[in-house]
Amino acid sequence: MAAGKERPTPPRPHCKAIPGTASWPSEASWARFNESVNGRLLQPTPPGAVCHPGQPTFNDTQCVTVNATWSTYEFHAADPVSVDWNQWANDTCLPWPGYHCRSDGYPKVVLNASTAAHVKAGVDFARKHKVRLVVKSSGHDYVGRSNAPNSLSIWTHHLKKDFKFHDSFRPKNCNIEIRGTAVTAGAGAEMIELYTALDSRNQTVVGGGGKTVSLGGYITGGGHSLLSARHGLAADQVLEVELVTPKGDIVTANECTNSDLFWALRGGGGSTFGILTSLTLRTHPTPSISTRIVMIITSDNKNPSTFDMIAYVLSQFPSLGDSGLAGYSFLFSSFPNPFDNNTTPVSGMMLLFTLQDQPPTAIDDLLAPLLTHINTTYPSFTLLTVPEEHPSFSAWYASHYDTSATGANILIGSRLLPRSALTSNLTASASALRQFVSPLGFGTAYLVSGKGVHDATPRGGSNAVNPGWRTAYVHATNLVGWAPGSATEREDAMARLDRSLEGMRELSPDSGAYVNEANPYESNWQGVFWGSNYKRLLQIKRAVDPDDVLWCHPCVGNEKWHEVDGHLCRVKG
Repeated sequence: MAAGKERPTPPRPHCKAIPGTASWPSEASWARFNESVNGRLLQPTPPGAVCHPGQPTFNDTQCVTVNATWSTYEFHAADPVSVDWNQWANDTCLPWPGYHCRSDGYPKVVLNASTAAHVKAGVDFARKHKVRLVVKSSGHDYVGRSNAPNSLSIWTHHLKKDFKFHDSFRPKNCNIEIRGTAVTAGAGAEMIELYTALDSRNQTVVGGGGKTVSLGGYITGGGHSLLSARHGLAADQVLEVELVTPKGDIVTANECTNSDLFWALRGGGGSTFGILTSLTLRTHPTPSISTRIVMIITSDNKNPSTFDMIAYVLSQFPSLGDSGLAGYSFLFSSFPNPFDNNTTPVSGMMLLFTLQDQPPTAIDDLLAPLLTHINTTYPSFTLLTVPEEHPSFSAWYASHYDTSATGANILIGSRLLPRSALTSNLTASASALRQFVSPLGFGTAYLVSGKGVHDATPRGGSNAVNPGWRTAYVHATNLVGWAPGSATEREDAMARLDRSLEGMRELSPDSGAYVNEANPYESNWQGVFWGSNYKRLLQIKRAVDPDDVLWCHPCVGNEKWHEVDGHLCRVKG
């Protein structure tokens, strides 16, 4: 391996090893490591390098392909180092003219792991040599935990294994049998693979909306879904996990064995307590789904009633959710109208309401009072409804999975909104929503919580997901973007995002946000992402990872380290 050829220089005290310092593993050490994992170490070049003359991999033909696919999740999932959002690689090698190409935004070495034994070898090597360790599966990560400079990356994308289906499940070392169907899958399995396999058995699972979302990172953050309002969060479905601990042990965690780890891994955040290698989850009969796509729009982008109307609609979400509705809504102050080939900017909202296992008339009956009120109270808005019927969740997903573009620089903001935030003061709600949507003229309000999440009964009695989920109905998001390579624009975007969240924080001061889709620079991120669970999570982190083999931001227990010029160093004192 060429990873050890840099000329040694004095190491920074109390920092992780980096290339060019005496503490970085020697070439012989890397070679022995590579041999121990059957040659699975990689030193990939940045994927954008094919577009830069002077780079060893420069290739005009491949550059055309990279540019054509850079905005797709599939491209980044298939690459051992690439991640979905450019800023997490520090914009260091973008495939476009005018940008520099360096490799210092990416890991130095990648372990392409396909077994728990491979993962163990990587963890042991990083711990022994004090090399920074990161974990990447598909790179579908909005908060930047899947990549780091001067690191060893364990690529878990191929930790898929064959799916194992269960009619009932007996957790290891437990004298119990959990009735009902379940599936065991590798932590690198992607949602589309799991949905497809289960659909042939007329089953489905609480899973993510993007095809390349993989189980490990999704579930460790909690995991919301269209099916959550009925069945609970994805973390509530977990029956057992296999993982490699930071100490290098391959262990099983369930309600009887390693129960603290089992609690923490279900919502406590990824790349923190260990590296998941497989999970066993409850499955559910696939539902039929009635869908109504509702547009409430006006071409008057200065219409003073826009956010009053939006606030009213969202105030109905708790009662609609209690009646079984779930879905996604998109809020905009100025957005291309999809019904006229995106030529006319409109303001208002688009809602995608769903109802499971009910006759088609049932969803229309539930929505009738809402739509009547809109027509009567807001006559300046056009109301359009498009009906759809789907025989299974997989059929619904084929029409509505996430097709948004990636390969840009964005940060997401979010907030969990309980009933009181949505219904108590519509004037305050309208003001907060206006402030929330303003950074890009666009936001969302996902009706993905409700009774199923509030009344969930995870194995062991509880798990580590943000307690705000247990009262929330809506997970609201927005985003800001900026031009790559501009530190000034990035700082401005971060400030705008923070300001946009001020009103939402005031509406729901005790709720927090969903860690997998949130602003990683929240000032009180420990409380915002984990609330009252943080104290216990921190105790578990200190117990299972005393040497901080795993470190990321925003992640439990990272307060003892900070990043300095590409180095990960201990905080003084």
